[in-house]
Amino acid sequence: MTTAPQSRLPFIFILATLTLDAMGIGLILPVMPDLIRDIDGGGISDAALWGGILATVFAVMQFLFGPFLGSLSDRYGRRPILLISLLVMAVDYVVMAVAGTMWLLLAARIVGGITAATQATAAAYIADISPPDKKAQNFGLVGAAFGAGFVFGPMIGGLLAEFGHRAPFYAAAGLATLNLIFGYFVLPETVTDRIRRPFTWGRANPFGSFKALSKLSGVGRLLLLVLIYEFAFIVYPATWAYFTQERLGWEPAMVGISLASFGISMALVQGFLIRWIIPKFGMRRTITYGFCFNFLAFLVLTMLDNGLAVLLFTPITALGAVVTPALQGMLSRKADDNQQGELQGVIASTKSVAMILSPLVMTQIFYIFTQPGNFYLPGAAFGLSALLMVVCLIVFVTRGKSA
Repeated sequence: MTTAPQSRLPFIFILATLTLDAMGIGLILPVMPDLIRDIDGGGISDAALWGGILATVFAVMQFLFGPFLGSLSDRYGRRPILLISLLVMAVDYVVMAVAGTMWLLLAARIVGGITAATQATAAAYIADISPPDKKAQNFGLVGAAFGAGFVFGPMIGGLLAEFGHRAPFYAAAGLATLNLIFGYFVLPETVTDRIRRPFTWGRANPFGSFKALSKLSGVGRLLLLVLIYEFAFIVYPATWAYFTQERLGWEPAMVGISLASFGISMALVQGFLIRWIIPKFGMRRTITYGFCFNFLAFLVLTMLDNGLAVLLFTPITALGAVVTPALQGMLSRKADDNQQGELQGVIASTKSVAMILSPLVMTQIFYIFTQPGNFYLPGAAFGLSALLMVVCLIVFVTRGKSA
């Protein structure tokens, strides 16, 4: 494991890489409802259902390929996995930009899910260069990088929507290409012979990886928490654009501004606040606080119907974003150095299981509660997320001190 001074430059590069990746994702969020309606010809409720299907397909690929790419990076290195995936990602965004049928858009999301599975490899890179007592804080900076990407991505995407709802996809392809060029010249390899290990299919599939890592004390219960928490938190990307258009009448530009405000707050929380709160209160209390705060935030969003109130409240909701890096840091401490790629792949796959199930459930709830004749509550999906925070808190506090 490298020291802090040695690891600073590649660490900065990985954060920049994740920021640009998040910008590419955030660019397309505000315009996805309009793109789906343009291709499919349905209304906002129908677009939400298609959005759920596309998100689920994307997540299935992440689930299947997260441990695969993580294990490949344990054997062949982080650098080639990251660079090849960036190349494919750039092409994939172009395909989405020109897609004229839902089937082509679906195929693009399949490929996109595979390339997005490299987030585990990037996280393993962070684990490679971080000392044990700094892993949670550094994973917080990973979250902050994504938050910074979501500051600029949705804002730019909303503005580019003025030139058509396909323009942001071309911009995302350009960002991926620039990221690829930057990585080619700057990114060093961190996998050395000391931590390199042979590639085996048993560890390269999510089921084999889950079985292997579940033998580590406390890992199974922590992964269950990751699953439930991510299922609840995915209500934001799954329904936000549809929820705000239906309930508040927002245009893509306003959707982008709201997501950007969330990103600013998340970057501050995961980049700075968590570096103070974990040393002061410890991981257990930090996670407990996060569950409690998110419960209140989801409950408020369930009922709010004032556009200005929602816009002002959106950045506040990110104050509960301490959970993910704290859980990830706790998990990372339980694995050996030569297991970090596999572990991060399993964490990515666990999140992907949530992403497989949550968009279908959340968009279906949105669809049901926005149909004529039904009880009208566009924020009903946030109510479910609030209940899931209670479940997370119960699982966590009954887990025992040793996990």
